[in-house]
Amino acid sequence: MEKQNQLPFFGVGPYMITPIVIIAVLSFVASSYKLIPIYTIPQLDFLFVLVGVISIILGIVLWLAAIVNSRISENIKNKNLVTTGVYAYVRHPIYSCFLFVTTGVIIISQNILLFILPLIFWVFLTVTLKKTEEKLLLGEFGEEYTIYSNKVNRLIPFKK
Repeated sequence: MEKQNQLPFFGVGPYMITPIVIIAVLSFVASSYKLIPIYTIPQLDFLFVLVGVISIILGIVLWLAAIVNSRISENIKNKNLVTTGVYAYVRHPIYSCFLFVTTGVIIISQNILLFILPLIFWVFLTVTLKKTEEKLLLGEFGEEYTIYSNKVNRLIPFKK
């Protein structure tokens, strides 16, 4: 029997996203209940909440665009490389949406001590994606994926 070099249908996503969401939520709760040191800039409270809400909304929009508009489930089953729609701006919009939502939650906490977490999450996602999904996508789609990845950013939506 030949070994399958394929990710499960949901990929490694649950293994990457679950710890990020747990850390973000626990950090928010710990900050809210003053279980950790709190460092704030009261003059920027409104701005932090506004930026946090915008980040959460962007994350939700990314998720909807990836799941609904791009029909990603159908394309995964048919082994199609999706490069249109939201995928024309970000290679991994579903992971990106969780990055935006957790970043928004952390910013809303207004605890500057926690503001390093989104960078840590981004590094974690980048390293993990390079070693798992992107390696398999390169094997599956070859030069087509290389060209695509040279044009489109991994997690932050914009074309290179």
